[in-house]
Amino acid sequence: MAQRILFVCLGNICRSPAAEGVFRTLCPEVETDSAGTAGYHVGSPPYGPMQAAAGARGINLSDLRARQIKPADFGRFDLIVAMDGDNLQDIEAQRPAGAETPVRLFTDFAAGSGADHVPDPYYTRDFDGCLDLIEAAAQGLANSLR
Repeated sequence: MAQRILFVCLGNICRSPAAEGVFRTLCPEVETDSAGTAGYHVGSPPYGPMQAAAGARGINLSDLRARQIKPADFGRFDLIVAMDGDNLQDIEAQRPAGAETPVRLFTDFAAGSGADHVPDPYYTRDFDGCLDLIEAAAQGLANSLR
């Protein structure tokens, strides 16, 4: 059972912090973190419109700060969850030799959604649609741990 989960998107200001925030409300006993494959926003809080959309659902993201994934994360986490296929490839490119930590697409846990990635609301502007999918995937992931 995964007890330390890292959620990863591109910049770590929309999808992955939202996924971390949603998941930690479902499973507060699981250690969570989030990161980006790119370092564009290191040290920044989640994007304001994502914080507002999450806050409207009772999910507080204000304590989170963007960081970039690093090879050491493969040793620190039991599961790394990518928001899309490009992020998954970028994560795998950093995998240290011998690291066996599974890397999965978050949408793998959103049974019946038909989605193969979590669309980036920084570009789509659909923060609520993104959160709907994140909530479905987070619930599926939580169920998989039970």
